[in-house]
Amino acid sequence: MIRRFFRRLTAAFLCCSLVLAGLAAWVYVHLPDTFLVPQGQQLAIAQMPWIAPLRHSGSSEAGAREVGSSRNVTLSLWGILPVKTVREVVVDRRAVAVCGTPFGIKMFSDGAMVVGFTDIRTAAGYRNPAKEAGLKLGDLLVSIGGQPAKNNEQVAAALQQSAGAPVVVVFLRGGQQYTASIVPVADAAGEGYKTGMWVRDSSAGIGTLTFVDNTTGVYAGLGHSISDVDTGERIALRSGEIVPVSITGYVVGAVGSPGELKGAFTTDIAMGDIRINGPTGVYGRIRTLAPGPGQDRTVAQAQEVREGPATILTTIAGGAAQEYSVEIERVSLAEEDPNRNMVVRVTDEALLSATGGIVQGMSGSPILQDGRLVGAVTHVLVNDPTRGFGIFAQTMLETADSIARQEDLAA
Repeated sequence: MIRRFFRRLTAAFLCCSLVLAGLAAWVYVHLPDTFLVPQGQQLAIAQMPWIAPLRHSGSSEAGAREVGSSRNVTLSLWGILPVKTVREVVVDRRAVAVCGTPFGIKMFSDGAMVVGFTDIRTAAGYRNPAKEAGLKLGDLLVSIGGQPAKNNEQVAAALQQSAGAPVVVVFLRGGQQYTASIVPVADAAGEGYKTGMWVRDSSAGIGTLTFVDNTTGVYAGLGHSISDVDTGERIALRSGEIVPVSITGYVVGAVGSPGELKGAFTTDIAMGDIRINGPTGVYGRIRTLAPGPGQDRTVAQAQEVREGPATILTTIAGGAAQEYSVEIERVSLAEEDPNRNMVVRVTDEALLSATGGIVQGMSGSPILQDGRLVGAVTHVLVNDPTRGFGIFAQTMLETADSIARQEDLAA
């Protein structure tokens, strides 16, 4: 009887040990290596309240330490079982002007992008020299026959100049430079020499402005990069600007068919430029705002965002943002894709009845929780328009700060 009791006790102990070991391993993978902690605050993870600094490693109070200082902190289960040592960096509690207002995007790419192919009818039959040379959708043309190929006009001029002779095409694919030899063919309709590829050098659309940092004059919007509609490739920025927009209507989202906001540029006068078209959004210097941003809100650090009620600021009519209720259903600190730190579900009946939930054009809509800016909407879930992904506001602010630092160094 006693032996049986101890066997069961040992088995229960081993089972608990395995569970704790598995939990510790899961936590280790899902915790980032560095945490930004506002001065005067303790390191606490809202998504994992049972994670705390190891009791014997000292307090994580950041109040007595200077902004910019850092140290190692060992995180543990319930302050007892260590799971990971992370770097704790003391930062200022920052505030930005939240927006939620629509803006128009005008952008020119750093080269003409291949967005399609069409066979050319020649005297000898149909040909597609571009495909035959190995070009693919998304390739970014740099030059043709030694002539620049930054826009549609330059591409057309270089092909006509070839007069049907072989030309060397320099292009970028996946960040690497390649060359190919293409022989343009004469179109049977007498429209000149062609290669069978369609190219595009510019893009336009609408999105939502997330915030403006009034201390630096840098804005942030979208929460994801601007990509070509045909290829899905991120557009390499040459120049661009943002302009005021008025929302004129919307297409209601449905399962398998994401909706979209429809808007019109209200003026050609730019309210800012575009300095970065990157994975976390579009950024630049603001000049004027129409309409202006809303109230200043402090920016939450990633570990302060929790599952639960929140709101989004977005515009579905005119140019003024409204606040709608949502639920943050999932938060991930270690998500490899920075655009998918959160899953947000729309709960506001007014927004659901109007648009069906999240629609294209809402990307960049600020997410507010506990009075702070915690993130921005980035994508709608195609199979469930009531839900979408979000990015941490901390991530977007870090990118906005990098622009200000670069310009300070260049000044």
